[in-house]
Amino acid sequence: MKIHSIEVFAVRLPLVSPFIVSYHTYHDMPSIIVKIETDNGLIGYGEGTPDEHVTGETWEGTYAVLSQTLGPAVIGMDPFQIEKIHEKMKRTIFGATTAKAAIDIACYDLMGKASGQPVYNLLGGRYHESLEIPKVISILSPDEMAEEAIQAMKDGYKTLKLKVGTDINLDSERIRQVRNAVGPEVPIKVDANQGWENSADALRVLGDVVDCKIDWIEQPVAASDIDGLKEIKQKTMIPVMVDEGLHGDKEMHEIIVKRAADKINIKLMKCGGLYPAAHLVHQAQMAGLTCQVGSMVESAIASAAGLHLSIAKKRIQSNELVGPLMFSKNVAEMDYKIPYVHLSDKPGLGIEINETILNELTSRCMKVEKH
Repeated sequence: MKIHSIEVFAVRLPLVSPFIVSYHTYHDMPSIIVKIETDNGLIGYGEGTPDEHVTGETWEGTYAVLSQTLGPAVIGMDPFQIEKIHEKMKRTIFGATTAKAAIDIACYDLMGKASGQPVYNLLGGRYHESLEIPKVISILSPDEMAEEAIQAMKDGYKTLKLKVGTDINLDSERIRQVRNAVGPEVPIKVDANQGWENSADALRVLGDVVDCKIDWIEQPVAASDIDGLKEIKQKTMIPVMVDEGLHGDKEMHEIIVKRAADKINIKLMKCGGLYPAAHLVHQAQMAGLTCQVGSMVESAIASAAGLHLSIAKKRIQSNELVGPLMFSKNVAEMDYKIPYVHLSDKPGLGIEINETILNELTSRCMKVEKH
């Protein structure tokens, strides 16, 4: 089985409501879908959702890299030779992890379809029977976030994820008002998305809300400040999770050596897909770190890929693959029954792509073929 052609679609996924984090407000989500066809007629889908604030990649750049650089490089290769494909992509271009993730995910979809197995069986088999998802609440006023938290509980969610990072005084109040609104038993995770200026500001907020009993604080300092992350871990009893500060093996080694975090947030777009993500899980297990699989707010394609990884690995104890719930239109359907998401046992990613919606959301498209 060889890769015969790769079709690249630049899409914009419409959000139900704006998604607000410390560094940006999203009104829709730009993403790149790839459709890989093999010489025996199988089709696999992948996705790259770039974030210039996290991986340094843009929508336009990822489209160009896939259609002009990585796509031509992997034509003629066997999707089952995933390590060889990653090595070829590595030699072809440095970085570009989002573009590489799109190819990687499509290859796993193809491997699953060719072998008649769901992707999670290619990653170790099903470990978790079902996965719980949190309600992710964007940065709003403290009152509005508390109201959203109350509604989330009514909707059936059991866990909350709060976005903060714009103002340390307001952030303390946001956390406190949500805690007061939902009571002492609801798990609350807090994500600053690098929004706090330094470790001193982070420690001040964490000191203010220590009685709110949050489950963990995610990326409280700039991605490059591993020493600041370590300082926070040493000076607070609240578990610390690294997100934007962890991309691949290089950062993982530094985090482990410095004991700079308690938890890691793996995102396929940061590390380059399922194959390198599994490496990070194994390293975390050796170092005694727990894992989460996060999302750049991706369509059903990349979300399904992340869920397959999550369901296969004991070390992955949480996920935030809620992108499909945030879109008014999506390229495929997924089985969310709040607060759980369920994966089918169909081969590959286990989702059916709606070509009509894919074409409707596409602003440009290019096909790369073997000559």
